[in-house]
Amino acid sequence: MSQSDWVEIDYTTLSFPEPPADRPFVAINMVMSADGRTVVDGTERGLGSKLDQRLMRELRVHFDVVMNGGATFRASGTSARLNDPDLERWRVERGMTPAPIAAVLTRSGDLPPERRFFTDHSFYAVIYLSSAAPGAVRRELESRGRPVIVVPEEDAAEAALTHLRKGLVARRVLVEGGAMLNGELIRQGLVDEFFLTLAPRIAGGDTAYPAVLWPGAPTASGIRQLKLLHAKTAETGEVFLRYSVERSGA
Repeated sequence: MSQSDWVEIDYTTLSFPEPPADRPFVAINMVMSADGRTVVDGTERGLGSKLDQRLMRELRVHFDVVMNGGATFRASGTSARLNDPDLERWRVERGMTPAPIAAVLTRSGDLPPERRFFTDHSFYAVIYLSSAAPGAVRRELESRGRPVIVVPEEDAAEAALTHLRKGLVARRVLVEGGAMLNGELIRQGLVDEFFLTLAPRIAGGDTAYPAVLWPGAPTASGIRQLKLLHAKTAETGEVFLRYSVERSGA
C-alpha cells in the first residue's frame, strides 16, 4: 500500500441517523488485533495507536453517553472524558455538555472505588445495577456519590437504554465494551452501528478475547449481518471500519 492510499481521518465530521422512537441510537466501538484479540495483559491498551485513541475521543463527541460493562470497568475504568479542549468546545458550540455521560452496567456491583468514574466529577456518571445484586451492594455504591439505577436482571441492558432515553434524554449511546455487553445488546437487536479498529498486530496466546460474546457455540442461525459504511486506512497500518448492523430478517 502506498502513501497515496492513506486518507486523513476526522471523526468529528461524521453524521448519524435519528434514534429509534423507543431507545437511543446505539453504536459499539472496539479495537482488535489481526488475530481477533481485544485484550492484551488484561486490557485493550496496547492494541491501538495514538491515532486510534484520538479517533475514539472524536467519536465520543457525537454521543450523549459512553457506556461500559462491569468487566471493562474493572480492567480499564469507565470515563467519558475527552482530554481535549477543542473537542469539548465542539460539543458546547452544538448545545451539548463538555463531556458525555459515563455509564456502567454491572451485575455484581464490583466497581473499584479508586477509578476516575468515582473520583473525577468533571463529567456526570450513572450506575445501572442488576436487581440480582444484594441491597448492601447498592447502598455501598450509592454512598460513593453516583446515582444507582436498579434494572431487572433478565433484561438489564434494554432497561438501562430505556432509562437513558426517557430518564436522561440521551439520543445516542456509545458502547466501548466489553464483549458480553456487546453480545447482549446485539442479540437483542439494540445496536445500530459497529466501529472496529483492526490493528496490525498479532496478540497470540491460548485464550480468545473476542469483540462480541454470548453463551453457546457460534451457529449459522445466530449470525448478525453487517453492512460496510466505510473502511479507512492509515499510515499506522490500522484499518478503521464502520458498519451498520442489519436488522434480523432484513
